[in-house]
Parts: sequence; structure tokens; C-alpha cells
Amino acid sequence: MENQTKKTDKLREECGVFGIYDFDGNDVASTIYYGLFALQHRGQESCGIAVSSTNGPKGKVLSVKEMGLLNENFTPDILEKLKGDIGVGHVRYSTAGSSTRENAQPLVLNYVKGTLALAHNGNLINAPALRHELEYSGAIFQTTIDSEVIAYHVARERLNCGTVEEAVGRAMCRIKGAYSLIIMSPRKLIGARDPYGFRPLCIGRRDNAYILASESCALDTIGAKYVRDVEPGEIVTISPDKGVESDRRLCIAKEKHARCVFEYIYFARPDSHIDGVSVYDSRILAGKYLAMDSPVAADLVVGVPESGNCAALGYSMQAGIPYGQAFVKNAYAGRTFIKPKQKSRESSVRVKLNAIKEAVNGKRIIMIDDSIVRGTTSGRIVKLLREAGAAQVHMRVSSPPFLWPCYFGTDVPEREQLIAYKHFLEEICSIIGADSLAYLRIERLDEIAGCLGICKGCFTGKYPMEPPKYDIRGEFDA
Repeated sequence: MENQTKKTDKLREECGVFGIYDFDGNDVASTIYYGLFALQHRGQESCGIAVSSTNGPKGKVLSVKEMGLLNENFTPDILEKLKGDIGVGHVRYSTAGSSTRENAQPLVLNYVKGTLALAHNGNLINAPALRHELEYSGAIFQTTIDSEVIAYHVARERLNCGTVEEAVGRAMCRIKGAYSLIIMSPRKLIGARDPYGFRPLCIGRRDNAYILASESCALDTIGAKYVRDVEPGEIVTISPDKGVESDRRLCIAKEKHARCVFEYIYFARPDSHIDGVSVYDSRILAGKYLAMDSPVAADLVVGVPESGNCAALGYSMQAGIPYGQAFVKNAYAGRTFIKPKQKSRESSVRVKLNAIKEAVNGKRIIMIDDSIVRGTTSGRIVKLLREAGAAQVHMRVSSPPFLWPCYFGTDVPEREQLIAYKHFLEEICSIIGADSLAYLRIERLDEIAGCLGICKGCFTGKYPMEPPKYDIRGEFDA
């Protein structure tokens, strides 16, 4: 796996996956585009769409993959050329494997049984070992991403079994880690989710078409009806003959489930539901708990756009302190983390955000954000409020402190780079220049996630499965 150099003070989003099979034979490329557009927050590095016609030549796949945003790469003319009634799409942020066009998804694999197009959200902890094993058996890899390892295993297992979905199940027995998969075969659309449920995946329906998507907000965008979530460990097969078939043989006990809690805190859009739990309600509740557990006298509660807005509203509702807007966000500046160098990224904080002097001047401000990784960005945002005339700035964080890295698709870096690992609470408060600082209590996490099984590894160091003995995620600057 190719190393990459990244340094960011904000968590990076996951990838977003989307798939559709229109049983009436209508072209689906434009629907995939709009579905991915609703998932663009999950990845801005690259995007791709692959489609096929189930009535045409078996195994002919049309695909377009490019670096950057959807609206930068998919024009009406391009979408018009992508003819097919079944397809998958992907928006990517890389947690493993370099950010290059070659690593963009969906992956299209041609093999003896035809073609597979695969879109993957997550991170495998045993990908290097599986890659090494495949290479020694003659496999030649075209990318540095663990998604290709999954695709190879599915293709190889398909040679020894009767159906694609059975091959997916056999491959799932080999791979370990976090994954939600959408796989397009010539006549079927398959969705799969790892047994722990790290990454979300849901099913929707519009007329005579079935949809698989990372978040329910994508279903709303295309006018589809939410059917249900794919269960952790479940494989669903979509075909005209049988509709939606389910294989739950790899499902595990609910008490072992380990959803990424940051889907509720930060990653997912507020208008999505993850496993039946409203993301908006989760964030409101987190803010209410912060107000209950860490109250402070103030004149105004504000959120850091967009990640802190809902929690800030919840804090305001609970504390009875007015909620207001303290920042103007430049929607055209791009995400902070896109800037590859520290100097560029620091300047982009000011380009991206500006404080409203009339809103904060002379006031005691409670500022809510979803997390603090290294503290750099938090310190600069506090400084913006100070320069705008804020009398006091009290920071509240809607997650516990990061103390451990993540190996399951979220780029929480090594411990030495985490400000909470290196400093006590009072020291962090001083470093970022706040008057007070408090985090969400770890005991509150279960409640904001609807008491579903969640992973707390980055806070506690206790992971749902044995972590790798070495860092699989690439290099991160100090």
C-alpha cells in the first residue's frame, strides 16, 4: 500500500457509495450523479460512475473516473453517453492508498466470468497481508487501494461457486475491517456490510428501481423511498426475478456491533438516518449533554460551520442561551484538508471562515465543534472570534478527546500527533486560546447513537477487533 503524507486538524470524511438497478430498463447515470451529489460531503478527492445495460452485451461496462468534485467532471454530455440500467458510483476520500486517478472508484474488473464493478467505503486491516498473498499467486495490481484486494477475492471466489453473491460471502470470510460494498455484476446489484457495521448502507426504492446508498439523504435527493438499512454482516442481492434477497449468515450478535460513532457526530449529513437513528437528533442531544455536563455563563452559543451547528443548537436549547451565527462560511473555498501543505491550510481557514463582528463583539461566546485533533484549526477559529471583539470564548466539543488512532477508515493519526494525548485539558485550553474547554463525556456516546453498538476505539484504545501490528494507513506529518 502506497504511503501518503497528510496532515489535518479536522477528521476527513469517509467515502460515499451509491448503486441502482432500474428493472424497467431506464438509464441510471443521471440518478447516480444526483445520488452521489448528496454524498459529496463524504469525499471530494475523486469521483466515478460505472454503468451497464442488462439487455446488452454481457460484461460491457461504461465508466468515467476523475479527480475532484462531481460537478467539475460530469457534464450533461458525459452523463448522456453513460447508457445503462444498472450502475454504481463513488465519491472518495483516501484513508489508505494515494490520492490519484488510478485509485478512483468504482473499480471495474474484467475476468473469466465477465465483469465486476465495485464501490467500497471503509478500510481493511488485513489488506497488506492479503495483497501480498495475491501477488505471490500471480495477481497484478493496478491500484494501491484495499478495494482492489476485495475485488480480486470476489472474482477468484466466483470461479469456484455458482453465484456472485456467494462469492461475495466467501470473500467476506477472508477480509477483516470496515466496509460497505456495492458490486455490479452483469445482471445483479449486490450490497454488503461488514459484520460489525462500521460503515452505513441503506436500501431505497423508486418506482421499479432499487437503490443502495451510504446515507438516506441520497434517497431523498432522487425522490426514492427509504426501505431499510442493510444489517451489519448482511448481503443483499437485487435482481428483477427475485427483487431483494437477503443472506444473513455472516451476521453477528448485536452486542458486538461497532458502528463508527462519528457518523452521528460528524460524517453523515444531518438529514440522514443511520440504522434508524436521526443524525440531527444525535447532534442535538450531544449539545444538550454538553450544556448539562459542562455549563458556563455566556451570551451566545455558536457552531463552527457546518460540523458544530446542530450541537450548538442543542446546547442553546438546553442552556437557555441564545443561538446565533458567528461565522460566514465561504462555500467556494473548498474543504480545509484539501490543501496539502500546512501553510496553505492555515491561510485557508481565513479564506473559508470569517467572524461576524456585529454578532460577537463584547459578548461571551460558547463555540461548539465536533472534535479537536491537533488543535491548530481550533486555535485559529478562537483567534478569529477574539479579533472580532469576543469578550470570552468557551469551547465545547461534541466528542470525547482523541487518545488513540483509528484503523477502520477514519484518519485519526498516531497518538503522538493528538493534542489530547500530549496535553492535559487545561493545557489544551491554553494552547487554543480559549477561556474554558470541555469535551462530551464518553458515557454519553451510547445515548447519542440510540444505544446501538458503536466503536469507541479512538477514545479508549479498546477496538472491536485486534488492530494491526503496524500502521496500515500511510504516513502522517507531525
